[in-house]
Amino acid sequence: MSELRRRLVTVGPHAGAHRVAVRAGVCVLVPLLVLWAADRSAWSIYATFGAFTSLYGRERVHLARVQLQSRLAVYLTLAIGIGTLVGTSPHRAWIAVPVTAAVAALGSLASDAEQWHPPGPLFLVFGLAACASVPSTLSDVPVALAVAGASAAFAVLVGNVGAFWRGARDPGAPRTSRYRPPYVASARWHVLPSSIGVLLAGTVATGAGIGHPYWAMVSAVVPLVARDLGHQVVRGLHRVVGTGLGLVLAGVLLGPDLPALAIVVLVGVLQVVAELLVGRNYALALVAVTPLALLMVHLAAPTSPATLILDRGVETVIGVAVGLAVGYVTRVRYPRS
Repeated sequence: MSELRRRLVTVGPHAGAHRVAVRAGVCVLVPLLVLWAADRSAWSIYATFGAFTSLYGRERVHLARVQLQSRLAVYLTLAIGIGTLVGTSPHRAWIAVPVTAAVAALGSLASDAEQWHPPGPLFLVFGLAACASVPSTLSDVPVALAVAGASAAFAVLVGNVGAFWRGARDPGAPRTSRYRPPYVASARWHVLPSSIGVLLAGTVATGAGIGHPYWAMVSAVVPLVARDLGHQVVRGLHRVVGTGLGLVLAGVLLGPDLPALAIVVLVGVLQVVAELLVGRNYALALVAVTPLALLMVHLAAPTSPATLILDRGVETVIGVAVGLAVGYVTRVRYPRS
């Protein structure tokens, strides 16, 4: 129990988080400002999820980072396109559940095999399921692919401009990284828990008639990223506690009827804060991530703040409970680490 308490309150080292935070903030803020200026804020959900490409590969440099981020740009864009396609169906809520579970399985396999950082299919699940929840038409699918793809490409450019600049200044500098992500033989062990967790959480939230069931699916994935039950419990508790505190801040920010430009700026600022904290303490990061997610949803599809806050809180608890239950049941199937 003392070890659990220690893990819950430990704050890790800074470890150069400001570089990732600035890149992430720029990658989110610039596309949203462009859409705001073009009076296309309804497309902001596609741009934001594409911009999450910038969150990957912080531990890699040069060609290794370009390769990983380029792959994630494609994965995220496809997930957004699939989600938008699902959103064209009147039965989108139920179709989204098995489709998202399948993508969670594929994302888990790719994450383990390619050694993603941050690990797991969380952003693929979030992007697909969130876009699937928005009523769409077939004409929205190419728009989603184009906006998400452009935003993701911009994120790859921003994420590697430093390496390009250093290479231009020093032509003799190495152009490659020694980092070679090995195929992880145990990659298959994450596939089943992640897909089952998403399937169960999505089924419970959708069947209960709660709005925004994708938050339950995302929350189910969160603890399952960890490989042992102890760390899964810590991540689950971090998710619940951090979300609870974040909902208080979200209530303050969503209370006044802010103009779209103010919301865009807040999203960019909160993205920076989240990346400054996520590697140090997940619960602290969620204090910023939670209002960020709600503001992003509100910007694309304005909704009652009280409804957003209630749905987020209830579905977080459902998702974490399902994720921990699945982690407990499947724990014996994980290879010793």
